[in-house]
Amino acid sequence: MNDKKNEYIEAAHQIIMSLGLPRAQQNERSALSLLALLNLTPGKPWSQAENPLVGITPTMDWVRKHYDREYAPNTRETFRRQTMHQFCDAGLVLYNPDMPDRPVNSPKAVYQIEPAALKLLRSFGTTKWHDNLTAYLAERETLVAMYAMEREQNRVPVEIAPGKEITLSPGEHSELIRAIIEDFAPRFAPSSVLVYAGDTGDKWGYFDAVLLAKLGVEVESHGKMPDVVLHFTEKNWLLLVESVTSHGPVDGKRHAELAQLFADSNAGLVYVTAFPNRSIMSRYLSEIAWETEVWVADAPSHLIHFNGVRFLGPYIS
Repeated sequence: MNDKKNEYIEAAHQIIMSLGLPRAQQNERSALSLLALLNLTPGKPWSQAENPLVGITPTMDWVRKHYDREYAPNTRETFRRQTMHQFCDAGLVLYNPDMPDRPVNSPKAVYQIEPAALKLLRSFGTTKWHDNLTAYLAERETLVAMYAMEREQNRVPVEIAPGKEITLSPGEHSELIRAIIEDFAPRFAPSSVLVYAGDTGDKWGYFDAVLLAKLGVEVESHGKMPDVVLHFTEKNWLLLVESVTSHGPVDGKRHAELAQLFADSNAGLVYVTAFPNRSIMSRYLSEIAWETEVWVADAPSHLIHFNGVRFLGPYIS
């Protein structure tokens, strides 16, 4: 039985090479992922390949069950970023075809073999394979462009300056990022310049590394960046804004991380946590660090300052 399993893994490996995927995807992990996407268990004819909707964890479970390959839970991101992403880019696989606007970081994200690719792979091992492969490769660029256009249509547009727009991956995280840039910034940091905006699909959604370097900060690991960085030029402040929809609020630990990351900044640092609404904010009140600001998207004209002394006194409207 092991010989049969190895035979299928090797066949999937050969297919990946034949489809011209990069060398980094020409490995057993990607071959097993392809077999899972086809629900092709050992001994099942290629002509009976299927195209179920599968997520990353179910893929890993399937591989363990049918091909006796065990992958640690912390390799989930490797499957997603080093195999499935490239399958999608190559037009071999569709991402969330059942719900294209599903958030990028949703645990319900699924992948499915693209129909033309499924038709091709069902002919593997037959006399028609070579001709079908040639025809498929001749048309693939058109397919890739078409699906890329469909993905682009579902992205969230964000105006970063008059007449200038970027797009972010769909989902509530990107909607809050848009609110921070389009609602928070004009109210509390008018004429500020966007330095960085993260994206769940592409962490470097927007990044002006030159401007940040001029302000004394050079960043190597984008994973540590806050969700939005704004330069309030009038006061020479850097506003470091965390969207609670990504990794939570600016708590004591996050405050210390950001302070270290931006320690060389020649601009003053302001720490802000953004919430979609007050209901969600109420869940995190005990975690928010002192000397930070809180902004709520559904009450955009108000800002909450977490400090017990600095603004003590009557409020004058």
